[in-house]
Amino acid sequence: MPTAPTLELPSNAYTPIDPGSVYQPVVPASTSLPELTPRSVGWGLLLCVVFTVASAYSGLKVGQVMEAAIPISILAIGLARLYPRRSSILENVIITGIGGLAGSVVAGAIFTLPALYILKLDPHPVETIFICLAGGALGVAFLIPLRRYFVREMHGRLPYPEATAITEVLW
Repeated sequence: MPTAPTLELPSNAYTPIDPGSVYQPVVPASTSLPELTPRSVGWGLLLCVVFTVASAYSGLKVGQVMEAAIPISILAIGLARLYPRRSSILENVIITGIGGLAGSVVAGAIFTLPALYILKLDPHPVETIFICLAGGALGVAFLIPLRRYFVREMHGRLPYPEATAITEVLW
């Protein structure tokens, strides 16, 4: 039985980029692949809800949440087989990105909301939702300026084992 050719990330995906050289991404900017599709957003939201509930339960039960991005990236590959058109890596990245928010949002909620009740502040449910949304928005707002630095300037210098694992799974 013939084996399928394996795709590998470029060799400079794991090492610092020399000054003056340019990193060639896995998917070139000139390539037109589906990315933000109803399928990717729908599966991402569904997986986000499922893993949010699971993370909230485990966080409240044992005090530690799970990181959902790696299991979601594996599920994204499996879910792609349900459709006649194979999903692109960019669609799977969207699914993983949306679904991976589960651990972050729920960790912020389950570690801060009990403190509000312990302090006898008793927030209204609308305030609780606002607190979670504001925390998520602040997290994104603080992440955006740092993304270029950590992704481009620090490429290969800082270890990103989770991001590397997800990229290898999706690729």
